[in-house]
Amino acid sequence: MAEENKPEKTTKFANNNMWRYTTIVLIAVVVLLLVAFLWKPNESNVTGRMLPLADQNEIANKTLDFLNKNIITGNDTASLDSVSETNGILNVTVLYQGRKIPIYVTEDGKLLILSSPVDMTQHIPTTQNNTQQQQPQQTPKTDTSIVQLFVMAFCPYGIQAEQAMKPVVDLLGSKADIQVHFIATVSGTTPDTVQSLHGPVEAQEDLRQVCIMKYYDQKTYWNYVMSIDATCSGQRTNTTAYDACWKSAAKNASIDATKIDTCSKGSDGMTLIKADADLSSSQGVSGSPTLIINGVTYNGDRTPDAYKTAICGAFTTSPSECSQNLSATGSAASGGCAT
Repeated sequence: MAEENKPEKTTKFANNNMWRYTTIVLIAVVVLLLVAFLWKPNESNVTGRMLPLADQNEIANKTLDFLNKNIITGNDTASLDSVSETNGILNVTVLYQGRKIPIYVTEDGKLLILSSPVDMTQHIPTTQNNTQQQQPQQTPKTDTSIVQLFVMAFCPYGIQAEQAMKPVVDLLGSKADIQVHFIATVSGTTPDTVQSLHGPVEAQEDLRQVCIMKYYDQKTYWNYVMSIDATCSGQRTNTTAYDACWKSAAKNASIDATKIDTCSKGSDGMTLIKADADLSSSQGVSGSPTLIINGVTYNGDRTPDAYKTAICGAFTTSPSECSQNLSATGSAASGGCAT
């Protein structure tokens, strides 16, 4: 009786095991299918895959918000023109002061790249002369450091450079020859033939400032510049408001506004701005800001202490003031307004 039931038990055991194995396999298959359906690889690692347009726009708006809050000074703001993606880098083109400016952002929206990316798949010829030009050039030492800061009156990067230079001017005074020059184009002999990147109001301000530098001392000029940068540069699109603003800044700096207005609209101002235009052209300067110390272009950080260190390093014998520390707050040497 026991022998007759034995095969029946074995068959049932085998059938139960088969069902169990089949169930396990089916569960495994379902799990694998779910994983395959739900798991999405990082799109940035898949050739040809691009971020959805909604994500691109979100990053573009985040970038625009960052620029308006942290980079652009005054009352001006940038607006979004377009956004596209190439090889995992977003090209966010913004409209600022009538110009289209490309800004590059990493796909995760975390890193901002203010200069154009380089395609490393393309061959860039390298000559011996190019290699030599890329080597850091030693700044010659002189008894008095000659410092030339080339700017455009309304360039936000130029304004940042001026704000970083002001504490250095206060510290060193006349011990360093710190000059401000303007990047402009002069095609004639009258003020309306002076062209500056940000429009005719900027050209007029350039003319006023070269006149102030001629008739007033360094301290007076820099006090005026700081007031203009802080309160007037954002009003450049409103001619009436700007006219009242610069005159108020002149009054606060004890400057005769009528005298400067006459200079800026006459041959005196034209001679001065033409000299700046010729100087920037001869030096190959087209971007604001450009800082040249004893004939050598400076490419370091734009902070008061970095400027001070570079200028003091160009003295044959550094003045005692060079031992003082200034603020290290500022920006890296990136960004500018170019003609």
